[in-house]
Amino acid sequence: MMDDAIWTVRRILSWIEDYLRKHGDGNPRLSAQWLVAESLGVSRVQLFMDMERPLTEDERTTLRDFTKRRAAGEPLQYITGSVDFRHIQLRVRDGVLIPRPETEVLVSEALALLPSAPKPQAAYDEAIARLLKACGDSSSDGTNIVDGPGVNASNSFIGGNEIESNGEIVYECSTGKSPNDKPNEQMLLVADICTGTGCIACSIAFEHPLTHVVATDISKDAVLLARENVSLLELDDRVEVLSCDLGSEIDESLLGCFDLVVSNPPYIPTAVLSEIPREVSEFEPSIALDGGPDGLVIFRRLLEWCSIALKPDGCFAFELHESCLDEAALEAERAGFCNLRIVKDLAERPRILTGRRP
Repeated sequence: MMDDAIWTVRRILSWIEDYLRKHGDGNPRLSAQWLVAESLGVSRVQLFMDMERPLTEDERTTLRDFTKRRAAGEPLQYITGSVDFRHIQLRVRDGVLIPRPETEVLVSEALALLPSAPKPQAAYDEAIARLLKACGDSSSDGTNIVDGPGVNASNSFIGGNEIESNGEIVYECSTGKSPNDKPNEQMLLVADICTGTGCIACSIAFEHPLTHVVATDISKDAVLLARENVSLLELDDRVEVLSCDLGSEIDESLLGCFDLVVSNPPYIPTAVLSEIPREVSEFEPSIALDGGPDGLVIFRRLLEWCSIALKPDGCFAFELHESCLDEAALEAERAGFCNLRIVKDLAERPRILTGRRP
């Protein structure tokens, strides 16, 4: 596969890129950089700072294996064993779904449904002082500052209509109350159903210190990996991972107490599975992909569970297939949920459904 000449970083990158291109890699340059960086234990940026560095025999042996696996279509994340997700790094391995950018959007929407995380008092005081100065208000406690037109536009809920705002389809009901109207002092209870690697549960706990997350998965491999990631991120005191079907093993005393239910369930319509890329269909677990004939089989069960698990004003956020969002919103409305919103992903496709229990 490689001759006995000196193999520098520059030379190996060029060779692997060419080899992967011939084997149908969709982005051979990125793949080559990722594999070489991983084998050398450096960042991709650091690669370009020492392009003439020669590789050791052990590094070349590792790269032979990496390159063969990638040429066969294996996802880069399974080869390297890790993935960056929002502000954390997670371990990944064969048998568990690889986290994707769409799910980062799901986490953003889920966090937006919760009260903001508390900030250090000094930073808060400084921000208030700057705001007072900008408003020309000399009061020291901020009592003269009121919401002007549009200040809380994103949290206004007006009844009965479907409107489009900033590219989002918004279904709203006439409650006059935002799901964000909660005191910051209380611990917020979150359920992450179908947790996979634990990427959602870990991100929410990592980014919001007032959350306690109960994560579940039916896959034993996923449960073990999620627990491993929770431990590596030192979140054991606020994230619990259970092995069960949806929320079946969650303590019954918690039902009706959840502030938020979030899920990236299996959601690809069965007929569409044949159209997904080979590196997904042949390497990632079908149990985490197949959402049934219309992609909504698990979603409907999640709605039923949300109706008993969420507290009044509690919210849900689900990632779904782009072809299913309108129907999912209608079913959620028929089930009695309100403040329903469809949010697009980074590729401008409908992807996330959020809603609230009245």
